[in-house]
Amino acid sequence: MARSLSGLLLKGLAGLPAAHSLRTTVAGSFYHHVMTYSTNVTDDPDTHEDFRPTSKLVGSDLSKEAIVEQDVKENPVMIYMKGVPDMPQCGFSSLAVRVLKAYNVPFSSRNIMEDPELKTAVKAFSNWPTFPQIFIKGEFVGGSDIILNMHQTGELEEKIKDIAANQEIKE
Repeated sequence: MARSLSGLLLKGLAGLPAAHSLRTTVAGSFYHHVMTYSTNVTDDPDTHEDFRPTSKLVGSDLSKEAIVEQDVKENPVMIYMKGVPDMPQCGFSSLAVRVLKAYNVPFSSRNIMEDPELKTAVKAFSNWPTFPQIFIKGEFVGGSDIILNMHQTGELEEKIKDIAANQEIKE
């Protein structure tokens, strides 16, 4: 198991294009290849106010707990991870993203490394201490090891097949 996991991880990391890192420097949520990314950028004093990044969540009255609840409710597949899908910051997050991408389903993500309060809120919401954390159809599924196991047994395909079908209908 460990050998196959490390092989999958190494193959996945070797295929990461470096150019994608430029796409992750925008604040707020944005879409790229049917996935939602969430990142934060500090305000640069040299940037004119019209060009500074903005986020709908900044300045909103939503608590971190409410944000997590809303994310899980509104996104059929939601992953809280270290980094963003195009540039994961740990091997487990990278593995989870690669498994989800294999099914070509839209998924949303948030980078928990940028917001310690969000990280704490996600842990409290799922009652699970480690990351990544994957939610499918509002249900906490687990981390990369569980997603990989579900992929290998065919359970993941069964769980997300209607999400993929809905995506094909929209296109």
